[in-house]
Amino acid sequence: MLKKFIIFVIDDLSGSGTPEEMVAIVAFNDYLRDKGHWIFAGGLTAPVHANVIDNRNDSNFTTGKPLFDTKENYSGFWLIQANDDETAKRLAFEGSKACHRRVELRPLLG
Repeated sequence: MLKKFIIFVIDDLSGSGTPEEMVAIVAFNDYLRDKGHWIFAGGLTAPVHANVIDNRNDSNFTTGKPLFDTKENYSGFWLIQANDDETAKRLAFEGSKACHRRVELRPLLG
C-alpha cells in the first residue's frame, strides 16, 4: 500500500525561485507525475502574509503574523506517495536538488 509524505521546501527569502530553479522544479513535478508519486504541490507566500488564528472556546484570536519569527520558513511543498520510506527519501533528495534548497520530509499519518 502506498504511503503519503510531505516534502517541505525550506527557504531563507534570499532570492527564491530563479528561472533555472523553476525549470528544474517543473521537470521534477513532471517526473513525479510520470512515476505515479504525484499528489499535489504548491508554493507559499512569504511569512509576512501569515496569520495564526485561534478560535478555541470562541476566543476569536488572531495574531496577524506567522507562528515563528525566524529567517527560515517553508516556501513550498510537495505531497507525494511512495511504496516505502527509502523511496520517499530518494524523492526528497531529488526535490532538494531541483529547487536548490534544503527540504524536510515527513510521513503523513494514516
